[in-house]
Amino acid sequence: MAGLHLGLYLQQHGVPSTIYGDKTARQLAEGRMLNTVAHHNTTVRREQALGVDHWDLQEYGYFCHHHYIGSPGPGVPPLRFPGEFGAPSRGIDYRVYLPRLLDDYTGRGGDFRVGNVGPGDLATVAADHELIVVATGKSGQPGKPGKQGQSGQSGLAGMFPPRPDKMPYERPMRRLCGGLYHGIAYSEPKGVTMSIAPGHGELLEIPMFSADGFVTALLFENIPGGDTEVLADARYDEDPKAFDDLVLTTLRTCHPTVFERADPATFGLTGPRDLVQGAITPTVREDWIRIDGNGSEDGARYAIAIGDAHTLVDPVIGQGANAASYEAWELGTQITEDPVFDERFCRKAAARRANRVEATVDWTNLMIGLPPAPHLLELLGAMSASRPVADEFTDNFNYPERQWDILATPERTRRFLSRHTSAAMERDKDVI
Repeated sequence: MAGLHLGLYLQQHGVPSTIYGDKTARQLAEGRMLNTVAHHNTTVRREQALGVDHWDLQEYGYFCHHHYIGSPGPGVPPLRFPGEFGAPSRGIDYRVYLPRLLDDYTGRGGDFRVGNVGPGDLATVAADHELIVVATGKSGQPGKPGKQGQSGQSGLAGMFPPRPDKMPYERPMRRLCGGLYHGIAYSEPKGVTMSIAPGHGELLEIPMFSADGFVTALLFENIPGGDTEVLADARYDEDPKAFDDLVLTTLRTCHPTVFERADPATFGLTGPRDLVQGAITPTVREDWIRIDGNGSEDGARYAIAIGDAHTLVDPVIGQGANAASYEAWELGTQITEDPVFDERFCRKAAARRANRVEATVDWTNLMIGLPPAPHLLELLGAMSASRPVADEFTDNFNYPERQWDILATPERTRRFLSRHTSAAMERDKDVI
C-alpha cells in the first residue's frame, strides 16, 4: 500500500516510477487475507487527493469507536462508552483495495513488474533507477496458513539496521487471530468496537467490505498466557465448526458487547482464506541505507524504507497502514521538492516524517505494555466519565503525534485531563 500510494503520487506530479511486486492483481485478489486494516480519515483524504477514493464514506465508512473495558476484579464494574470521530474512517479488505489501486496505477501508465526482488538483486535494480524505496517488511513464507503477520527480520527490510532505542520489546507482546465473519450486526451508530479483557487481551471489531460484501473483521490481540491465547493456535481447517464455536465462546466470556450483536445461527468465518494468525515483534529500522558508490558521493545510490520496512507495529490501534500512507505522501513531496537523491535528501526525508511516525511507534508500544501504565488507565477511566475526553482521544487516531503529546508522560496526561476539567467547569458556569 505504501508503494502504491507513492507511485500514484509521483504519477500526479510527472515523476516516472516503477513498482516491483511479487503478485499480480489477480493473485492479490484471490490470496489469503493480508490483514484487518482500517483507514482513518487523514488517509482517506490522501486517497481522495490521489483520485482513488472508490468507496463512498456514507456507505462504506464508520463513524465512532465503542469502548468496553471488562472488570479487572470482583466489585469493579466494567466500563462502556463511545468516542466520536470528526470525520469517518473505513475498512476495505486489501484483496479488494490493493488490486483496485494497482489497476489505477497501471491504467494511468504506471510501470508494474512482477517478480521477487531480494537483497542480492538490489544493486542491479538500483542501477536502473535514481532512488530505491523499500515498502515491504515481510519475510519468511508469505501465504503460509497460520503464520501470517510475522515480524520481518530478513528480506529487503533486513538490510536496514534496527534501532534499539525505539524497540522496547524483544518478543511479541500479543498473539494475533484475525478473521472475517458473517453473523454480527453492526453497532449503532456504525463503528469499531475496542474491547479490553484485562489480563487476556483486546478485541478490535471492524466493519469491513470484502469480496463477500459487508462483513465483520474480528482481530483478537491475545496476551501470552491469557485465556484467549488458544485462538492464535486454533486450526480452522481441522474443524471449522469447532473454530467458530471457540470464537463465539470467547466473545461471550470476554467481549460481551460484541457477543450481544452476534447471531449464533449464522455466525462463522467467511471462508478458509479469511483468517490470519501470528505475532509481531515491534520493529523500527533506520530510514535509509547506501547501496553503492565506492565511498564517493558522486554516483552513489540510496534506498529509503517506508511502511512496514521502516516501522512494523502491533495492530492493536490500527496505525500501521495509516502511517505507511503518511510516509509515502511525505516522501513523494520530498521527491518533487528536492529531486537530488543524495545523503542530504535522505536525511531531509527522514526528518520530515519523524514526529508522526515515531509517535505512532511509541503510542502503540505503550498500549501493549504489561502491566498497563497507570497514566494510561487513568486516561481510560476519564474517557468513560467525559465524552469530550473520549471524543478527542478517538479523533486523535488521525493524528498520532497529538495522541503522544497526551500520553508520553504521566504529567502530560494530567495536564490534558486538567484542561478538560477546566473546560467542563466553564461550560457549567455558562449554564448557571
